[in-house]
Amino acid sequence: MAVDNFYNEVLTDHNLHPSHKHDICGATCEHRGINPSCGDDIVIKLKVEDGVIKDGSYVGCGCAVSQASADMMLDLVIGKSVEEAKRYHEIFLKMIRGTITDEELDELEDAQALKDIAHMPARVKCATLSWRTLGEILKQAEE
Repeated sequence: MAVDNFYNEVLTDHNLHPSHKHDICGATCEHRGINPSCGDDIVIKLKVEDGVIKDGSYVGCGCAVSQASADMMLDLVIGKSVEEAKRYHEIFLKMIRGTITDEELDELEDAQALKDIAHMPARVKCATLSWRTLGEILKQAEE
């Protein structure tokens, strides 16, 4: 299978069959992210206990890229410490900027399917919406 097909399938699967697109009860922090240029609107909710992201979800609407990115991000951070989630956040943004190492890219698991979005400036905000929203939530979790 060609790499491009693999990445397209990963993105499509997360968009059509999201694992984390639902509401959760007992979220300890949440934040709304909006991309006014295209209408993506998402609320990320996390349940953080003892510095660990025990559960997470998202609700809202948006394009396939924004929705798949949110689902991939939650796959990656649920069960991880807040510190680990911060690291994934930074690595993802490095990937979008094109400054990521191969080792860091491997850490992103399915989210690396969005690597080529960096070459599509109109879609960068879509791919980073949930990740920037996560960054705001992680600031809340520290407080």
